[in-house]
Amino acid sequence: MTDKATIDDKTTAPVNSQIDFEQPTESKLRKRIPFWVFLAGVVLLLSGAAIGVFLGYRAGIELRKQAQQSQVIMEATYQFQLGLVDLEAGRYETARKRFEYVISLKPDFPGAAEKYVEANLLYSIALTPTAAPTPTVEPTPDLRGEEEIFNQIAQHLLNKEWGQAIEAIQRLRDKNVNYRSVDVDGMYYIALRFLGIENVSRGELEVGIYNLTLAERFAPLDVEAQNYRNWARMYLSAASFWGADWARVVRYFADIYPALPNLRDASGMTAIERYRVASIRYGDQLMTQGLYCDAELQYRNALTIRPDATAESAAAQAAEYCANPPNQEVPEEPTPPVEATPTPPEAGEPPLETPTETPSEG
Repeated sequence: MTDKATIDDKTTAPVNSQIDFEQPTESKLRKRIPFWVFLAGVVLLLSGAAIGVFLGYRAGIELRKQAQQSQVIMEATYQFQLGLVDLEAGRYETARKRFEYVISLKPDFPGAAEKYVEANLLYSIALTPTAAPTPTVEPTPDLRGEEEIFNQIAQHLLNKEWGQAIEAIQRLRDKNVNYRSVDVDGMYYIALRFLGIENVSRGELEVGIYNLTLAERFAPLDVEAQNYRNWARMYLSAASFWGADWARVVRYFADIYPALPNLRDASGMTAIERYRVASIRYGDQLMTQGLYCDAELQYRNALTIRPDATAESAAAQAAEYCANPPNQEVPEEPTPPVEATPTPPEAGEPPLETPTETPSEG
């Protein structure tokens, strides 16, 4: 028994020594991992954190800028609408300040600069103080007539009576051309500018263009006045090709009617109605030329303006011809007549002789 136990201990000892592995220590792990790998990991970790912080900071700044911009636009829009109300009510000083504030918030706000000029001119007209007469050795000329006419002009402008204001300005100029010439020039500009737009709007295009051209001699036209004059010129140019060049008429009025659909000339025909009728006429012309698909497009353009049974029928026919063009019949050339071929005589028959006349005897 003792020998067997001794043998068992001897045989099991090596096995236990093989299983009992030595545990790795921290110093051995550091020896296994190179230092530069550890340093690179730390650098990458810090870089990622820094980039994340930077991107978050930039995103926050952008969101804050967008919020501030939205607030500025809302405030500018609100003040602009209040300025329009003040201008309409005759509170020119308040309107002028509101438009000036809008420009300070957003210099490119649509219409703010033009309305500021209008309010400033009307304010200066309404509240221009009369110069006190200075004592002179010579007798002061009696200017009560000029002052009365000047006040009438200011009142006409406040009442938006542009034509009457121009007539009063001409009377004042005839009476005394040097009387408050700078103020009168400003009044003349305002009256001509608004009268020009008014004439263009009611169909007197040539007169309105003339008014705006005269106003431009006193000061540059604002954007709105320039647009009215340009559209009026385009309308007259497009109408001059009416019935002569439908393609050009359609092209011109396609640019005019989206901006000013009710713009019209002395005939009373609006820009949108001219575009509709010209599209139908141009479609008819394309049908005669065999351009059925293009003709259908013109009819459809006219139908977008308003329903029309005739245009609807023409569009359907153009669509049918566009899908299945009709056959073009080619006229046949006339065939020349075929001459009859003489048949030869049968065998045994004497040939036919052409009878000849024999002269009669004596």
